[in-house]
Amino acid sequence: MSTYLYRWGKLAFRRKWIVLPVWLIAVVLLGILGGTLGKPMADNFSMPDLPSARATDILDKHFPGVSDAYQADAVTGTYVVAAPDGQKLTDPANRSAVQAIIGDLGQLDIVDKSKPIANPIDVAEQRGCLADPDPARCTGAPLNVLSETAPDTVAVIEVPFTIEKFADVTDEDRDKAYEAAASARNAGLTVEVSGTIMINQEGPSGKSEMIGMAVALVVMIVAFGAVVAAFVPIATALVGLGAATSLIMLGTAVIEVPTFTTFLASMIGIALSIDYALFIVSRYKHELVVQESPEEAAGITLGTAGSAVVFAGLTVIIALGSLGIVGVEFMTFMGLGGAIAAAFAVLTAVTLMPALLSVLGRKLFKPKLPLVAQHDPEDDDAVTNGMRFGRLIGRAPWVALILSIVVLGALAAPATGLNLGLPGDDSMPKTSTIRKAYDLRTEGFGEGSNGVLNVAADLSGVPAGEREAAVEALRDKLASYPDMDYVTPAQWSENRQGATLNGVPKSGPNDQSTKNLVRDAREAEGELKAEYGMEYGITGTTAIYADMDHVLLSKIVPYLAIVAGAAFVLLILVFRSILVPLTAALGFLLSMAATFGATVLIFQEGAFGLIEDPQPLVSFMPIMLIGLVFGLAMDYQVFLVTRMREEFVHGKSAKESVIAGYHHGARVVTSAAIIMISVFGSFLLESDVTAKSFGFALAAGVLLDAFVVRMVLIPALLILMGKWSWWMPAWLDRILPDIDVEGAKLRELQQRSTETTETEPVGVR
Repeated sequence: MSTYLYRWGKLAFRRKWIVLPVWLIAVVLLGILGGTLGKPMADNFSMPDLPSARATDILDKHFPGVSDAYQADAVTGTYVVAAPDGQKLTDPANRSAVQAIIGDLGQLDIVDKSKPIANPIDVAEQRGCLADPDPARCTGAPLNVLSETAPDTVAVIEVPFTIEKFADVTDEDRDKAYEAAASARNAGLTVEVSGTIMINQEGPSGKSEMIGMAVALVVMIVAFGAVVAAFVPIATALVGLGAATSLIMLGTAVIEVPTFTTFLASMIGIALSIDYALFIVSRYKHELVVQESPEEAAGITLGTAGSAVVFAGLTVIIALGSLGIVGVEFMTFMGLGGAIAAAFAVLTAVTLMPALLSVLGRKLFKPKLPLVAQHDPEDDDAVTNGMRFGRLIGRAPWVALILSIVVLGALAAPATGLNLGLPGDDSMPKTSTIRKAYDLRTEGFGEGSNGVLNVAADLSGVPAGEREAAVEALRDKLASYPDMDYVTPAQWSENRQGATLNGVPKSGPNDQSTKNLVRDAREAEGELKAEYGMEYGITGTTAIYADMDHVLLSKIVPYLAIVAGAAFVLLILVFRSILVPLTAALGFLLSMAATFGATVLIFQEGAFGLIEDPQPLVSFMPIMLIGLVFGLAMDYQVFLVTRMREEFVHGKSAKESVIAGYHHGARVVTSAAIIMISVFGSFLLESDVTAKSFGFALAAGVLLDAFVVRMVLIPALLILMGKWSWWMPAWLDRILPDIDVEGAKLRELQQRSTETTETEPVGVR
């Protein structure tokens, strides 16, 4: 591979005025197509074959059309109304204001007029709950008549909309839905709206990417000691990210793509593009000094650093592309989005970069800045900080190994309390109407009212005379669980062969005790089926969340095995060693455990008060984090350890090769890691808590893996293992292809070229 990239590097360097226009045309064309043909993105967290689908099937059988409200792309809306302090909604003026909401909603063209909107106060009155709020009659009333502290102060109004799919909701629709309660607000009532009608799916704000790039620019100025060179990786990052984002947007023309796809693509695209460009420009800086021409320097750079970039990128693409194996649609798309961004990062590094190097030539590293990057890490005679630290590890490898394991282990401890959930109303910003509605409903009806369990019973196998007893037994069983607040009376189908009940837990949808309640309630089916012949299913937000959590957690081990196995094979090809890929994978497991622990500590437990509103971590974070950080970790492994192998192959001892490789690669890996951390960490500024937690987890993962695992633990292990680090069975060595990441064949190619030039007879040229 090194020879192919060497030749391409020289060709692109010479033909820069062909390469640059081709890239420009490609990016502009993709941008036009993506902007013109692209459609709005939509988040669909549905999964096939979930246990909650049983309830949907029963509803379709006995209550046609009712299950539509439980579809992932259904348009729903719930108005939560609260009376002013010291007043009740049943007061005449407030009651009139509530009725005004009903009337205003009925005038909206997006509201389904074939389904009358019930006034919650009238419903409570019809049940006799205003004069005598008996729990037997009033449980589940849309007015909080049973509240012990402030009865009749909060009500909910369910509104049916005519919009077929969530993706079809426009900003105008959201404004109409919210402003429909304006008259009630003017009358002094508090009215907030929850449901998918109010979800405004926005991509990243853009400020995070700008902050990340600003930090990256400063880091690269320090790394290169020059201003011009620092802008080249930024340029390739913008081109790569622009092309990747446009391609993703173009994909929305034919398929539905989750909004989070662009968020991941942005993080991955910026970070990897800058990383790879940094690695190549750093090597080019050295080759300019030792090669006879800038063109030759570009060729050697692509043949060596470019080879490492290709294989580092492949590990990221494998890790992200393999998310499709998990079998969860939205994760598949997010993984593909990240893989596309990674692919463009590699493409810009090995195709666009040599053309840019040609345009800038030797001016790339001018003007030089004083006091920074004074020592070239490629100069074997220079004593850099990397060499000093490498020697320190070499003197006490056991100490370095033990300290790194202790640090990672201590950080990993909180991961044992990991709690997962999906982004819901409770994870919205506190300033949003959805979150305000959630809090109002919690205040009036309890937190469990935000995550009702919808139980659908199929009684077709129960004798007609026993059906009421069977449903009552089901209700009693559900109500007997300590974590269940109450269960509403059953609603019967017309043929009396189906019934529905709503179970309201005491805790919220993402609380672990609620998920345990779903599990226990489902396990009770066997007993009731044996006694009555009744079958039932449980659906609703809470049940679906619990099902998805279980599915995603069950996929972690097989996904990790597939990704680690594929990367292990790839790294064997790169390092031609068995133990180096093995230690790379084991080191990753340690850094991953520590990353989970730190993220749980900050975002779930709210340690240090850094997060105002701690929440369970989003369910798909573990798998996504594993895929992303694994790919990035292998990047640093390739960048740092390939140079150690190169030194070992060229005659240095195992210990000397580690120190020399550390000397050559520490600055690049350190700079790349700082850039990654700044890019990912900048997403903490986003308002969305999911974006915040992802940004923190990725930044923490890079920090721990780069600075603790790759730059302390792995070098210490390699020194302790000595020459066995590079051992490979002879039979395996013979059958594996020699991809020559170290560029050994380039030296032979240059040597033959030099000998040919020296022996040519006069006049031949």
